[in-house]
Amino acid sequence: MNDYPREGSGKISVHGNGVGVPSPEAVEKRAREIAMIDERDPNEFTDADWNQARKELMGVEHASAPEETEQNAKVTEEWNVIPSSTGHRAPRPGVEEDETLGEQLVTDGLEEAAHDQMVEARREELEQEGGTT
Repeated sequence: MNDYPREGSGKISVHGNGVGVPSPEAVEKRAREIAMIDERDPNEFTDADWNQARKELMGVEHASAPEETEQNAKVTEEWNVIPSSTGHRAPRPGVEEDETLGEQLVTDGLEEAAHDQMVEARREELEQEGGTT
């Protein structure tokens, strides 16, 4: 389903509506849609569907900071702080180095539009199948 290989940081819009942290109900709805797109019963979505839905909506889970131990708690060197230093840009997880925020938003919009089209196409197929039998 996903033609874009990058890992995302989560959706900001689903079906044209803004979204914050997705609820379990939103993840379940997305899992049902994924099952339906894959031509399976939406009421029997799998753990793989759930995981894919969660990943699509919430993005990649990033590892938390390591626990502090006696070994890693010791200061091995001081940072040399210079007042004129401008620092550097920290990398955004899941985003290619040359990709701008605008490009990321466009890509996310294209992914969501493709998902919506596949869901709608499958619904139309199911309606036609129901009408012919």
